[in-house]
Amino acid sequence: MQFFTRLARPSARTRATSSQTAPTEALDVTTPTPPEGDDTPQGGRKRRLVLPAAVAAGALVIGGGTAAYAQAHKTVTVDVDGVTHQVSTFAGSVDNLLTDEGITVGARDAVSPSGALTDGAVVTVRSAHQIWVDQDGEQRQVWTTALTADEALDLLATRDPDVQLVASRSSGGRPQLALDLSIDGPARVIVDGDMVDVDDADTTVAGALDDAGITLNDLDRVSVRNDVHGHVVVVVQRVVVKDVKRVQKLEYDSSTTQDEDAYEGEESVVTEGVTGLRLIVDRVTTVDGKETSRVEVTNRITRKPVDEVIAVGTKERPVVQPTPSRPSNPGPIGDTTDADSLNWPALAQCESGGNPSIVSSNGLYHGLYQFSVATWQAVGGSGLPSQASAAEQTARAKMLYLRSGAGQWPVCGSRLFS
Repeated sequence: MQFFTRLARPSARTRATSSQTAPTEALDVTTPTPPEGDDTPQGGRKRRLVLPAAVAAGALVIGGGTAAYAQAHKTVTVDVDGVTHQVSTFAGSVDNLLTDEGITVGARDAVSPSGALTDGAVVTVRSAHQIWVDQDGEQRQVWTTALTADEALDLLATRDPDVQLVASRSSGGRPQLALDLSIDGPARVIVDGDMVDVDDADTTVAGALDDAGITLNDLDRVSVRNDVHGHVVVVVQRVVVKDVKRVQKLEYDSSTTQDEDAYEGEESVVTEGVTGLRLIVDRVTTVDGKETSRVEVTNRITRKPVDEVIAVGTKERPVVQPTPSRPSNPGPIGDTTDADSLNWPALAQCESGGNPSIVSSNGLYHGLYQFSVATWQAVGGSGLPSQASAAEQTARAKMLYLRSGAGQWPVCGSRLFS
């Protein structure tokens, strides 16, 4: 955040500040007596000669000087940034008065009036200083000679009624503004959705917040503006910055490869697919609970996706002709006497590895003899073949053999006769 610094100007005297509580100090207006015989000061500026009392009195009488003396002497009021004092002077111009008073005026300072100095005049000096303003969401520095925040806001409002003064934060965390809040009238503090009135507005921003019992957090913002009624309003915005994490899933791709050792229609998973993960961290800024910005600070893959690979069989299934040993008259269904002598364990070992509950990778073939569900039902089976007992599976396999022969098992059927 920006800090306001009031420009210090060299001065031969203690200069009045913009604080309305600064004590009024009577300034020394005695004109120093020049060295004897020297009537020209350094820098070429003429200085008044201080004559001995008798000579001066004679000169005044001779030249009718009483009237001239009275005309040259003036009593004026000097107002420096709201602190006033009276001065008795013989200066003929405002510039000479300020020089005699040791008041240095900067290029941006305001002095009124200018030119010749008259008796009873009020000479006003306003110091220029820089302040931060917020206009249309952008902050910039401007110069002002205003004494108070509401005076500065009134001047700035002629160009933009929505302008705000921005308070900086000191090293101790207290909000600072180069101006007091107001000469008179109350100030209001808006914070956390509430409005708190501060009776004595002739104070600093930090003082107003202290009076209202408001504690600022490290990132809170403080600004000053006028409300629709012209009252000075101190606005405290609660600012929170935090990192928000989110995890994004990365889908994996799937591909197939040909398997010459597997029959057409058979599939097997070669590589299981794994979903990847991406970690994203956003730095989110909220002002009074509303998000104002989001900046991505981390974006990295914490787990790479693994693509799925599926093997698809390409080998044609052979056609096995019925064997001569097939009975010509197998008898009624349920009578498996003619098939009992065949090598059923060898067929089961070839088809399923002897596992009665196994299911092919494509889900089509079940059990010891790799029945399809339709074939299983055709020989009187119910449910899934892989859920039936090994004995029932063998009995129904014998029934299938008696109906259709060993050709039902085109690859392994020959094992029945081993």
